Amino acid sequence: MNILIIYAHPNHQSFNGAVLEQVQNNLGKQHTVKTIDLYAEHFDPVLFFDKEHRRRDLATDPYTKKYRDLITWANELIFIFPVWWGGMPAILKGFTDRVFVSGWAYKGKKIGMEGKLGGRRAWIIISHDTPRIAVPFMPDYGSVLKRQVLGNCGIKPCRITHLTPLKSSTLEQRQKMLAKVGKLAREV
Repeated sequence: MNILIIYAHPNHQSFNGAVLEQVQNNLGKQHTVKTIDLYAEHFDPVLFFDKEHRRRDLATDPYTKKYRDLITWANELIFIFPVWWGGMPAILKGFTDRVFVSGWAYKGKKIGMEGKLGGRRAWIIISHDTPRIAVPFMPDYGSVLKRQVLGNCGIKPCRITHLTPLKSSTLEQRQKMLAKVGKLAREV
């Protein structure tokens, strides 16, 4: 299987960096794995339009071509990111705005959208500080990414792994979270 990891955290020495390492180290050797590190690549998340940059041209934007090609190549997408201020990092939001675009990832129908990226699945791994008991009641950007972006583009099934609460966790609890991620990665 071709697996594409999309990683959005500026510090590889962080917990999210350890999550990335766990996933990379525990995916089976039978898979071909590629990683997009949005911060390391200095991905430009700014979406703008003018006379030369029109919304209808996003599906053929040369800047995002390599990302569209990688997503086309992949059978599974794995997103790793923290939730900050109730949302995903701006660089990842800009990535979804600039890459998962009309005409390439989906097309509008009279009612709703028709996903054009079917045949792929996804795994979203998010870290945040929401108390575990409150997770089912909180809107989160893992669910937004799952339903509003990936689901509308035809990417299903999509599972979410919440690593929480991070800020108040002990080293032992964080090690258990990482072990869980490693186990789940081995099952991909």
